[in-house]
Amino acid sequence: MKTEGIILKHTSAIMLMFLMMTTGSLMAQEKTDLQDFKILLERTSKGIKMKSAQGSAWIDLSFSLKQNVPQAIDEYGMTDLNKVTSQKDENLADFLFTVTKTKDGLELKGLQGTAWTDLSFTLNNRNQQAIDAYGMTTWD
Repeated sequence: MKTEGIILKHTSAIMLMFLMMTTGSLMAQEKTDLQDFKILLERTSKGIKMKSAQGSAWIDLSFSLKQNVPQAIDEYGMTDLNKVTSQKDENLADFLFTVTKTKDGLELKGLQGTAWTDLSFTLNNRNQQAIDAYGMTTWD
């Protein structure tokens, strides 16, 4: 009886360690699949201005955006989540996120090609914040 309990404990511990190692390697694999993009976001009184330094087909993008209404953005520009293009260009990063203007800043939801799933920050009108596949960054 005692031996069976010890074996069961060791088996459970080994299975837990295997699960943790497998999950960690899967997460690491997803992050290595990320492609470089860099975008500068600016909140304006009517919406959002974006400037892309790398990874997208667009350079400058601006649009009106009401508070708490998300807009989807991918490597080709503004998009509709129901009509995301399946077209892939090896010279562009494959990313998709939504940006929402909040009372005090911006809220982003990474849907594809980002290490982040939720990213929010305070950003007053005319202030800027750069982002990349890994989150908030500096604009060089």
